[in-house]
Amino acid sequence: MPPALLRRILLCLTIAAPAIAFRITGFAPNPVLDLVVFGAAVVAASFVLAWAAEAAQKDISGALAIAILALIAVLPEYAVDLYYAFRSGSDPAYEQYAAANMTGSNRLLLGFGWPLVVFVALFVARRAAKARRASGKALPRVLQLPGSSRLDIGVLAVVSVIAFAIPLMGMIALPFGILLILIFAAYLWRAGKVPDDGGEEEFVGAAALIADLPTRRRRITVIAMFLGSAAIILSSAEPFADALVQSGGSLGIDSYFLVQWLAPLASEAPEFIIAVLFALRGMGAAAIGTLIASKINQWTLLVGSLPVAHAFGGGGFDLALDARQIEEFVLTASQTVMGVAILVSLRFHRWSAIALVALFAVQFFVTDTSGRYVLSIIHLAIAAVVLFVHRREILPTITAPFRRSAAAEADSPALEPVR
Repeated sequence: MPPALLRRILLCLTIAAPAIAFRITGFAPNPVLDLVVFGAAVVAASFVLAWAAEAAQKDISGALAIAILALIAVLPEYAVDLYYAFRSGSDPAYEQYAAANMTGSNRLLLGFGWPLVVFVALFVARRAAKARRASGKALPRVLQLPGSSRLDIGVLAVVSVIAFAIPLMGMIALPFGILLILIFAAYLWRAGKVPDDGGEEEFVGAAALIADLPTRRRRITVIAMFLGSAAIILSSAEPFADALVQSGGSLGIDSYFLVQWLAPLASEAPEFIIAVLFALRGMGAAAIGTLIASKINQWTLLVGSLPVAHAFGGGGFDLALDARQIEEFVLTASQTVMGVAILVSLRFHRWSAIALVALFAVQFFVTDTSGRYVLSIIHLAIAAVVLFVHRREILPTITAPFRRSAAAEADSPALEPVR
């Protein structure tokens, strides 16, 4: 193993070591310290997981690689959310937290992650344009997506509409959860049919060090990193999740708020860093593609798994939602619809990114139920306007997941960038 890679892994293991010691000995001095120790372990292990996932693209190419990378990157979130769902089967007090982490991370991903990638990608493109001294040409204002992105956007569009059934039912029913899991399986199968674009993957940092190893050593290293980081994340998930709930009372902060926002900040950090690195390398479309795939994972496999975990935990076949969770699902689903509308034309304008981050920030000041529903209506109204403007692009995108030929998406030309 290259010394530089070994040093990075050892640093992450050093950060995770106190959590491992706490877990083995059962030492738990107080919830706040537990939160810091186990939270740090989750973040450190998430970086190792992210490096391995990115390097794995050396052996798996195309849209399937993006889908798998996104799936692996959200493992920390799965571990925390599924623990809450499992625990809620025997302790009804945990039901309110079962979907809190999902709704928070989902909105964080779209309201902060997507705009961040667009801003970085456009900054890199504008800097490159100035370096070329392209006189007479306007600087880039739009991040262009390839035609192959229609598959992911189309799947996300279908799922975002289906998601409104959850607040309407007031629960996540087990049969509905199984349907979402099947949709995710179909998405993975469909992504595997999309041909590679022929470009060679670029790697930087730790992922580059892994990718440069001989094939057999690279695969052994990737598998070992997967297993080691996953073991740390899974062993830390329970105490970290419990510490989040217990720390609320100690710190005088709403426990629901900590579960919804602090945990996603820890679990999403490596994924955001990977996406930003893609954007810095001029691969803005790949960066957005990774985050779109993560949204699909969250709305299908993660949400679908919650009632399954709840049932295994001793609960019934339906995971009931209270009024607050219903409100959160409506807000999250409406934001997703707006995100889909922005992407339907395969162009992500900087003003769209500004609108997303502005509306994301507003929700922290609009805390009452009626205000949240008004914000949801604003999301849907903006989506309706954008879809009307790009109405000719709706059908090709919505039908992309159902086309018989997978090559149709990859071969479809992208629109010219707005200047």
